[in-house]
Amino acid sequence: MGILTSILRSVTWWNGQTLNTQLWTWRNGAKVGEDSQGNIFYENKDKSRRWVIYNGEAEASRVDPDWHGWLHHTWDTTPTDSPLPHKSWEKPHQENLTGTAMSYAPKGSIRRSDPAPRSDYEAWSPE
Repeated sequence: MGILTSILRSVTWWNGQTLNTQLWTWRNGAKVGEDSQGNIFYENKDKSRRWVIYNGEAEASRVDPDWHGWLHHTWDTTPTDSPLPHKSWEKPHQENLTGTAMSYAPKGSIRRSDPAPRSDYEAWSPE
């Protein structure tokens, strides 16, 4: 681990786990599984607290739906112990694209490279 990584970990939380989180996990956590994104899931000894250590940026939309339910105590068994059935119409997980160049822009948006001409108003022009 480089010196820059160490400095970033000591002052930021969005670049991965902080030093305090690492110490808490080391002392109190038991690893219960890992999702397809490489995020690692833990719970404490009495199974009352659950948390995730993100693989990279700490973005909640990067947690698989199966693991999201386990994190929020919706079900008690982990997706590795009892995989959830998936329907044929379910789409694969997609990260939150809000605020990025890949975010959704409707047909008339000025953020599109080819904005559609507006026909719902007529521009005022002075005489």
